[in-house]
Amino acid sequence: MDDRARLLLPQGVPVPARWDGAVFRVTPEPFAPLGPGGRPPVILLGAEVEQPLDALLTSPGRERHRAAGLRRLLRHARIGGPPGLPDPGPAAVGAAAGEAVLVLDPCDPAAVGAARDMWDTARAAASGRPVIACRAPEAPATAKPVLAATLPRRLDPWTLIDVAARLHALPGPTALLAAMAGVEVRYPGGRGPDGVAALASIAASARCADPVRARPIPLEEAIALLGEWRAQDAAKARVAVCVGMSFWKRRSIASVFETAAGAPAFARTARAAVAEANRRGGAIAAWSSRVPPGLEVQARAAGVPVLWVEDGFIRSAGLGAGFLPGASITLDSRRPYYDPSGPSDLEILLATADFPPALLVRAAALRAALVARGVTKYNLGGAAPVLPAMAGRRRILVPGQVEDDLSVLRGGAGSVRTNFDLLRAVRAAHPEAFIAYKPHPDVEAGYRRGRVSPADAVGLADVVLEHVQIAPLLTQVDEVHTLTSLTGFEALLRGLSVTCWGQPFYAGWGLTTDRVPIARRVRRLSVDELVAGALVAYPRYQDPVTQLPTTPEALLDRLADPVPWRGGLLGWLRRWQGGLMARIERGRRR
Repeated sequence: MDDRARLLLPQGVPVPARWDGAVFRVTPEPFAPLGPGGRPPVILLGAEVEQPLDALLTSPGRERHRAAGLRRLLRHARIGGPPGLPDPGPAAVGAAAGEAVLVLDPCDPAAVGAARDMWDTARAAASGRPVIACRAPEAPATAKPVLAATLPRRLDPWTLIDVAARLHALPGPTALLAAMAGVEVRYPGGRGPDGVAALASIAASARCADPVRARPIPLEEAIALLGEWRAQDAAKARVAVCVGMSFWKRRSIASVFETAAGAPAFARTARAAVAEANRRGGAIAAWSSRVPPGLEVQARAAGVPVLWVEDGFIRSAGLGAGFLPGASITLDSRRPYYDPSGPSDLEILLATADFPPALLVRAAALRAALVARGVTKYNLGGAAPVLPAMAGRRRILVPGQVEDDLSVLRGGAGSVRTNFDLLRAVRAAHPEAFIAYKPHPDVEAGYRRGRVSPADAVGLADVVLEHVQIAPLLTQVDEVHTLTSLTGFEALLRGLSVTCWGQPFYAGWGLTTDRVPIARRVRRLSVDELVAGALVAYPRYQDPVTQLPTTPEALLDRLADPVPWRGGLLGWLRRWQGGLMARIERGRRR
């Protein structure tokens, strides 16, 4: 775009009467972001004159060489089309992938003649392929088909693209999307749009922005971002009701699970949750540590799925127990990720997923950024300790945990079940080592159980490190011994040796020394494959400022700003309560 003054207007908006300069028309189509709250456009296309979108996309220009890569990204992201339509795949249309000749019924009485001509043309040129008429996804939901053979169900454009060997349609967004995806498209009386030319023209004219980071991004990154939004929306659409959510979390949880159809309901009892899920025809999202009695039994009897919700592995700059907001969650359809009694979605992902080279490059860069910035799960303040030099002695960090936390109760194994048990076992296994013990922040803050008294620590730990940052410690030790603490995972990112005395999600993949092995975990992973699964593919991230879905990379940038992580009045009261409880405990110990 040159330096002439322009008025930027959306397509169809009239030019103000007093404006006599140039006008630049912009549109987010065909990739307008879907979802709740009117998400901002990520990709904008523009032109000097008012024209239908497909008329603008006819000049390959110098960007034609990018078209093949954009097509692959587009098919993977599956973006475009009206919000909320089901995307069940080719079986819902009654044909195999790439098998059928499709006719898009415009559901418009004024176009009945053109629709019948397309139907007749498609049948005459089908060459033995099944000919199927489907509603045009962009047609209004209340509009009636004009072809007698049209399937009644409205479907997402990508289900239609998947099944189509050829598509007969009137000009419109689905026809253009199909052409860009590589499907042969025919308009009445002739061939449809050139998909390669359309992609090349978009590459030349698109202006893209990351709405969380507020910076320009390449078209390829914009398509991937919209694809991540779509995938998250599809997963969230399953959630009808939430249960076990603390009152102070409800606003953020509602935002996380909100879709174009609205936010989920909240219930307090198993009976109410099952009834609401049945009424809405969806699943129950349950906070794993606060499940009401009888939920699993009642949900199973009613045929209602239960999805297990937990904090993600990069959470925030503060403690959940201190009412500090979180920016990531995990959602598992089988069991909480920390429960080793059977495979979780995370375990199956790590055991079976392909990790393409581009994803591993991203994982390696994310891991490097986490290490360079000293990012951990909670990112708390505190002193940066300096451990003494220990010539000839291995330095071992033992992170304490909350002993009544479900990750310990379910993931603990063998005879080691408490922080004191762990310290004693590590000292017995390494009598000559220098052992540093760091209590869990929730225990230090006075919120949770798991304290090891100074008298009990004597002879087991060489030093007890209270109220210190964890990241600097990980640069000064040789190895980490843990039950199930996420500190073990964070140590793996930094290339440290890790011994697991319990059965955390990151054990069993050939990266840790496992005192209680998990026999079913036989795949060997690299650290970057573990990162790709656990930090990129599995969690869902939400920006605490814009409330938009985001990426772990963008969350790292946000963690550098203290403002979103203050927690308000509730956070202040919780910190005051924790301090009071800690002072009472110190007085009791005297």
